[in-house]
Amino acid sequence: MDIFLQQIFNGLTLGSIYALVALGYTMVYGIMGLINFAHGEVVMIGALVALAVMAPLAGSGLPGPLVVLIGLAAAVLVCMALGATIERIAYRPLRNAPRLAPLITAIGVSIVLQQLAMLIWGRRYHSVPRLLPDAPHEIFGATITEVQILIMVVAALTMAGLMLLVNRTKMGRAMRATAESPAIAALMGVDANRIIMLTFVIGSGLGALAGVLVAANYGIAHYHMGFLLGLKAFTAAVLGGIGNLPGAMVGGLLLGVIEALGAGYIGDLTGGVLGSNYQDVFAFFVLIVVLIFRPSGLMGEKVAERA
Repeated sequence: MDIFLQQIFNGLTLGSIYALVALGYTMVYGIMGLINFAHGEVVMIGALVALAVMAPLAGSGLPGPLVVLIGLAAAVLVCMALGATIERIAYRPLRNAPRLAPLITAIGVSIVLQQLAMLIWGRRYHSVPRLLPDAPHEIFGATITEVQILIMVVAALTMAGLMLLVNRTKMGRAMRATAESPAIAALMGVDANRIIMLTFVIGSGLGALAGVLVAANYGIAHYHMGFLLGLKAFTAAVLGGIGNLPGAMVGGLLLGVIEALGAGYIGDLTGGVLGSNYQDVFAFFVLIVVLIFRPSGLMGEKVAERA
């Protein structure tokens, strides 16, 4: 029972990170119908920028949480600017192009960001200083750290704040109107270009937050860390229903729990043939099953035709 509970805690932590990244995917898809495959690299840039800021401050005598907040602020600002730049240069000129063109462009932007990060930070893995309290707490025989609790709390608060933004604010109404039809929204006085850019900016800020949390949880950051994380977060978005904000959160948590339980029990289920290093298989197995039996996802809904 304690092993099962331990895997649940691990899965909820991992799922909270997937959910934060999936929110960026689903926001952009909901408003543009575009899969931004460069989003995983934005997460990676956020982690490395935060590390570049935190590393020199780690021995300055400042409290660890304050150093992390400074690094997070820098990462969010850089990633927001990066998201706005990507939207303006790479995606806006292709907004009315066939859907394949922006998809290929997104993959190209992903590769460019990976190579740019490799040139700046190098190929090696970078150790992240332990600046947050990481005391373990035992619950029914399972262990959960304060960093894991922080990740889950931050993910829940971020989701709640995003739902309030989308459903309770003027900008949120403009986002929903643009998602329904940019042309009709423009006739009602909504600046569709500005709203789409703001969506990219907010999604990129969430990506930076996720990158910092990943680095804090695992203690490492490197130029290739966003690729697989981005694919899994995309799987989570599809699982929950891409374009649906609560669906992204539910999909992320479910995927994290499925992956953690699979990693914990795959050795027993296969008689030791497969080990926990095969945990990535579960994410893509889930993607295949969802695309076959429920392409719209668990909480997906039909998207209106765009004018």
